[in-house]
Amino acid sequence: MRKIRRAAVLGAGTMGAGIAAHLANVGIPCLLLDILPPDLPEGSRESSARNKLAIQGIENLKKAKPSPLYLAEDTALLTPGNLVDDLEKISAVDWIIEVVAENMAIKKELYAKVEKFWRPGTIVSTNTSGLSVNEMVGERSPEFRKYFLGTHFFNPPRYMKLLEIIPGSGTDPAIVEFIRDFAEQTLGKGVVLAKDTPNFIGNRIGVYGLLSTLAAMSAEGLTVEEVDAVTGPALGRPKSATFRTLDLVGLDVFIHVARNVGEKATEPWEKEAFNIPAALTSMMEKRWLGEKTGRGFYMKQKGNGQKQILSLDLSSMDYREQKKARFGSLEASKAATTVPDRIKALLKAGDKGSQFAWKTLSSMLVYAALKAGEIADDIISVDKAMRWGFNWELGPFETWDAIGVPEVAARLEQEGREVPPLVREALAAGCTSFYKKEAGRTLYYDFNSKSYREGEKQFAHIYLPELKERGRVVKANSGASLVDIGDGVACLEFHSPRQAIGPEVLSMIYKAADEVEKNFTGMVIANHARNFCVGANLMMILMEAQAGETDELEMVVRQFQQTLMRLKYCEKPVVGAPHGMALGGGYEVVAHCDRILAAAETYMGLVELGVGLIPAGGGTKEMTLRAVEAVMDNEALDLLQLLIANFMTVAQAKVSTSAKEARKMGFMRATDSFVVNQDRLIHEAKQAVLALAETNYQAPQPRKVRVVGEAGLAAIQAGLYNMKEGRQISEYDAYLAEKLAYIMCGGRVPANTWVTEQYLLDLEREVFVHLCLQPKSQERMAYLLKTGKPLRN
Repeated sequence: MRKIRRAAVLGAGTMGAGIAAHLANVGIPCLLLDILPPDLPEGSRESSARNKLAIQGIENLKKAKPSPLYLAEDTALLTPGNLVDDLEKISAVDWIIEVVAENMAIKKELYAKVEKFWRPGTIVSTNTSGLSVNEMVGERSPEFRKYFLGTHFFNPPRYMKLLEIIPGSGTDPAIVEFIRDFAEQTLGKGVVLAKDTPNFIGNRIGVYGLLSTLAAMSAEGLTVEEVDAVTGPALGRPKSATFRTLDLVGLDVFIHVARNVGEKATEPWEKEAFNIPAALTSMMEKRWLGEKTGRGFYMKQKGNGQKQILSLDLSSMDYREQKKARFGSLEASKAATTVPDRIKALLKAGDKGSQFAWKTLSSMLVYAALKAGEIADDIISVDKAMRWGFNWELGPFETWDAIGVPEVAARLEQEGREVPPLVREALAAGCTSFYKKEAGRTLYYDFNSKSYREGEKQFAHIYLPELKERGRVVKANSGASLVDIGDGVACLEFHSPRQAIGPEVLSMIYKAADEVEKNFTGMVIANHARNFCVGANLMMILMEAQAGETDELEMVVRQFQQTLMRLKYCEKPVVGAPHGMALGGGYEVVAHCDRILAAAETYMGLVELGVGLIPAGGGTKEMTLRAVEAVMDNEALDLLQLLIANFMTVAQAKVSTSAKEARKMGFMRATDSFVVNQDRLIHEAKQAVLALAETNYQAPQPRKVRVVGEAGLAAIQAGLYNMKEGRQISEYDAYLAEKLAYIMCGGRVPANTWVTEQYLLDLEREVFVHLCLQPKSQERMAYLLKTGKPLRN
């Protein structure tokens, strides 16, 4: 059975090192090779000197932000080398990924050398962003080409979901399927199959879209900041919009990719569309490439002790102060609640911003419809590529549907513009949208058969909205729903605003536990929102605190604690499946589950001290328990050092940068695990519930906790005093940390006292209500709600 046990990445630049890092993230040892350094002294045989570029690539991974690694120590799985001394080592790996310069001659020369050491059957792929896969290995043997394909990762590889797989004309279909499954299951990628055409799918549509935006900008006379205001969230795109994205990517990279299509395009109109505007050529000559050179479309400038971001005036090529975009269409878009409504509101207003939006958007929609059959097998692949590779909320064909296919076609005709044949054929066949729902299934328009068909079934993907459409809701209120996900397992989904924990969510947790105990095998807690849960409703807490409603605060916290204890001691297995941010109360929910099965990209933390409070939904109690539970029965063992690690994590409001780090930080136990592909998370959590149930599951029994007591508290207080005197923390930081220590040490009891969980919960509640009434805590809460940033007072 084929398996990827070891890999080799050829090219240790930003992209190559990033791919190697992600392989290390999932536990695959990787050989990382690069060229000999140009400045290598003649005759030098020192491996550190000869491997300098690969070593530097690995060192850069440790410093990069956001981190390409789940854990910095995962670089131990990366072995540096060079393409002269170490190329023969590729014969011992299962997958070779080439990530050298985007130059066909260089790539061809390298593959000639690779084949000499290639072990037959080893998969070889190129990470090219748009060069021809077939041309690259046209001179290689048929046997080599059988195992060769394109695997285009998007940057940064850890965070970007899209992987374009480009089979060559001689690629064995079984190899394509193997890499596709491996990429989805092990690397967590969203895979799209692309045809071997210039720039494949994502970059073909994306680069055209950017160039058409520049053309529309010129025609309508907009500024850089006006373009970014219109082409961001108002159009269902990221906040980086157009020019901030170009500054991040690098103008040189963008122009290189654009020229690749311009050189290969056969139709004059397309060649012209990919011409580089004079302003961009001028920026290239001046080396204004974006963030990597300190200036691009935006430039950071320091003055009078303040940082200022200037924008580039493309007509004068001078930097100036930014001017906020003021279009009525933008205000109308902001008032809309859904992406389709935002786009329609933007296009409907009729002002300058609206006219620009229509010009750039309609140009991209037409191009996608013209090129879909050339670059992809179906419209789904085009939409996924743009959502996963460019973080668009809607792909091109989903956008056609959002505005209305007949409506867009009619407006194009009214303006004397061509309606793409694909669109005309769809409308002629009676297909007035590219997607439609039918009996709980999503169908898409197939441009080959000119009819609707069901998309490929995604094994191991459970999508709650589809189940809800099929009537699988067991219980629901405005804050949460309990959904039957099959095989005797239910899923509790939070859908309150921003998944905040309030009375409705707590009520449904309690009802869900009752229902599951009576009628189900077990329960998963998960959702499909941007974040799992960022905690309790802070505005509500602040309002009660400012009103001095101590009884109300006491009652709310007690209810939260009781609800999560009900969850912890449920008679059926419960698996928490967080993703994105699981902060404060969001973490406290999963901390009370039998198991945590997190998405790899889960950022866990108890951040309450940042707003002048302490975790009071059982989070402080759980971090105390997790610190000592494995060894607390050994009364000869001093627990203080074990406790301090978790105390510092909570006191400093630390947040993990991955699920793997969350386990290291003590938020997850050794028995907890993570899933790299978030799309599979609910399915895998369901399997974890069934596995627990099959082993004659017994609900946990309440047990006492041995605490370090007053002696431990005194030791922590001494450390906090030193930190305060050394100005590492403020006086109020120290005050808050002492209150936290008071709980985690078990209050004022002798060392090695055994206390109940309820005792620790009572301490949590007492301290929480006390802190709510403190003016400085209220200042911290109000400041965060107003600015989104923590206050150090």
